[in-house]
This record gives sequence, C-alpha cells and structure tokens, in this order.
Amino acid sequence: MDMGDKVWNIVKEWDNFTKDTIGKQLVRAADSVAANISEGFGRFFYKDSKLFYYYSRGSLYETKTFLNKAHNRSLIGKEEYEKLVKDIQIISIKLNNYIRSIGKTTGNTEVSEDSVEYNDPSNSKIELDDL
Repeated sequence: MDMGDKVWNIVKEWDNFTKDTIGKQLVRAADSVAANISEGFGRFFYKDSKLFYYYSRGSLYETKTFLNKAHNRSLIGKEEYEKLVKDIQIISIKLNNYIRSIGKTTGNTEVSEDSVEYNDPSNSKIELDDL
C-alpha cells in the first residue's frame, strides 16, 4: 500500500502527456501489487490464493520496469528512484517467502494463515500487514 501511495504522489505532479502515457501504467502496476495480495488472502483455497500472489509478484516487477523507464526519461530523480527500487526488493523478498509458505502441511493438516511465520533474511517475524 505504501509503495502505491508513494508512486501516486510522484505521478500526480507530472504533466498530462506523461501521466497519460507512463504515469497511468506505473500507478496501476503499483496499486495492483497490494490489490492482488488482498484478493489472494481472501480466497478459501491455498492454490487460489497462491495464484493471486503470483499476479502480485508480476505487478511488482512491472512496477520496477515502469520506474526504470521513468528514471531513464528523467521523470524521477535518482534518490527517489533508488528508494522505490529498494522498497521493491524488500517487498519481493517478503512476498517470495510468503508464497513459499502457502500450502505447506504439517502431518495431515494444512497450515493456516494464522499459524504461518513470514520470515525475511534477518529472521525477524513479518506480519501479513507488512507485505
């Protein structure tokens, strides 16, 4: 959600041509990351959920592509660009760890959303709201 808001605040300052071309695509891609995570979390079966997390990951990399284009076209400054790319890297790690945890079983029982720990490389616990 935070990344989508950051992207929105950047794009809303652009001129109409830039908003209409790269801006709309960038905002849609960034907003789609959180939207797909939410939709996946609301699914009953883990295979359905996982599919939406894959869509979210695709949107995350689409966002990175449009950020690269915006930076290359001097629409986003270096510092702002680097912060957003770092956000994408962190979200990617968290999302990949979460995807790997979906559908794992212990014995004959599926692991529920409430019992899964989401770990980043530093092994600190990550809450679903952090994704």
